[in-house]
Amino acid sequence: MGKEVEVSGVTVTVDATGNDIVQDICFELGRGEVMGVVGESGSGKSTLALALLGYARKGATITGGRVVIDGVDLLALPEGQLRRARGSKVAFVPQDPATALNPSLSLATQLTEGLRLPKREALARVRGLLETVGLPSDDAFLKRHPRQLSGGQQQRVAIAMAIAAGPRLIVLDEPTTGLDVSTQARVLEMVRDLCREHDMAAIYVSHDLAVVADVADYVTVMYGGEVVESGTDRDVLIRAAHPYTRALLAAVPSATHRHRLVPIPGRAPGADESRHGCVFAPRCDYAVAECGTTRPELVPGPSGTSARCLRTDEVARTPRVLPRPHETHVVAAGGQDLFSVSGLNAGYGGRQIIFDVSFGLDRGECLALVGESGSGKTTMSRCLVGLHEEQEGVLTFEGRPIPAPAGERSKETRRGVQYVFQNPYGSLNPHRSVESSLVVPLQHYFGMSAREGRKRVREALERVEIPSRLADRYPAQLSGGQRQRVAIARALVCEPKLLICDEVTSALDVSVQASVVELLRSLLADGLSMVFVTHNLAVVRSIADRVVVLSQGRVVESGATDAVLTAPSHPYTQSLIAATLDVPEAIEPAV
Repeated sequence: MGKEVEVSGVTVTVDATGNDIVQDICFELGRGEVMGVVGESGSGKSTLALALLGYARKGATITGGRVVIDGVDLLALPEGQLRRARGSKVAFVPQDPATALNPSLSLATQLTEGLRLPKREALARVRGLLETVGLPSDDAFLKRHPRQLSGGQQQRVAIAMAIAAGPRLIVLDEPTTGLDVSTQARVLEMVRDLCREHDMAAIYVSHDLAVVADVADYVTVMYGGEVVESGTDRDVLIRAAHPYTRALLAAVPSATHRHRLVPIPGRAPGADESRHGCVFAPRCDYAVAECGTTRPELVPGPSGTSARCLRTDEVARTPRVLPRPHETHVVAAGGQDLFSVSGLNAGYGGRQIIFDVSFGLDRGECLALVGESGSGKTTMSRCLVGLHEEQEGVLTFEGRPIPAPAGERSKETRRGVQYVFQNPYGSLNPHRSVESSLVVPLQHYFGMSAREGRKRVREALERVEIPSRLADRYPAQLSGGQRQRVAIARALVCEPKLLICDEVTSALDVSVQASVVELLRSLLADGLSMVFVTHNLAVVRSIADRVVVLSQGRVVESGATDAVLTAPSHPYTQSLIAATLDVPEAIEPAV
């Protein structure tokens, strides 16, 4: 008996160059099974996800392969039948639910418009779907518009819309990126339950290996548009036999212990680059001369996975390198705080959001602000930098009180306290080149000439591992990780003493995240202080010295990172840690 989903030879090609974005992708899935697809940005994950719906972005074409779902080859269907199959055979959930939900339509309209049922039956089915995904099903909720929902609620509505027509395969493209750990845990549990109860297969695309370890039965690792390793979740994540899979795992932070992260050197190849031999060879520690000329086949290896590597046996026999531990910052007794907050209260439109928050920050120390969405993290960080209007309390910088509004602070204070937004476009003007964006603060704070400014810009870019040749590019011409590092460089050229980072790693690949975290760690070693706002407790364990836990605008727990994350005392902190996922430990090979 065949599998519910059979994918063979799927290839997507760039029209202009004839180069393949994804090449010869093959796998099978049974009913109720979930496959995780992982890899860095540019590996072809999202291109594959769309190809499974018979769709390729403008400038690309699906040039080969079969996608057989419930006995029907989608890629062989005429356009009209293919459109009808999207929904009944296969459905798609995007990373950003805003791209799936129409902001001008009610939830009731959006959830029922694709159902070929009488209105009463359609509404009854929609109510059942909302209950299935853990949302209210009453008339008041159905009358809401997407803007009236939280991010987690929007994502669950998008999933309910995707499964409304009863598809046999659901493709989810990074559906939990940016969600806090509690909301993420609910979404992942819902995906597992839906697949089991509705006999659906699922493709779960993600850069988060801990999420994939939790939700997937099988894992496919992609690099350079190819499958480089595949197998059961346990075999791939615990007994990885491909150097790239191992490199990804070495870049992942742990929620249980603190260690240095290991970024993958170099960069992933672009679709416009010609390739010879193994696509990963230029970045591989195991590469030999043959790897540069011979393209390996995807073959079964000794660890139970299939790997595309000429040296699978040697890799599988080599123990994974244990990460080096990292010590926390030691605060000098009796020292004066660089920055302090006392009795901070803040709100929006007269409604209080932050309640009586107080803490101090030492020089060279990293303080993490953690909590679920809506806990007040971003509001508090905006108060610290002076971008929030409704606030009261005492803020001090270098021992002196400072005004709450940034516009009333001295030029030296504004220079000394810099902010890096979650979205790099919050720091970078899309109409300015990288160099131009970084020269502006140099001219404003230091009166620097254009020539000297260009020199300082290139030094700052090299510091964040951005080649100086990219200085003439615009933000849209950079990858997400590059934009985030440029945003950090823009803050660094101001020579700040305090850096406030608001979810700066939430949407990054594990390797890029590792490079950003290690960059920030080096800045801490140089004496820069940092407030690190995040919902990722594994990153907190990796970089923060102390933690402040926020719930509904109140501090419910604070203390040294290891103490709070190892033995939390407050039930809320305990619930966050219980919902935090981790990649399972490796099983070392028998020698």
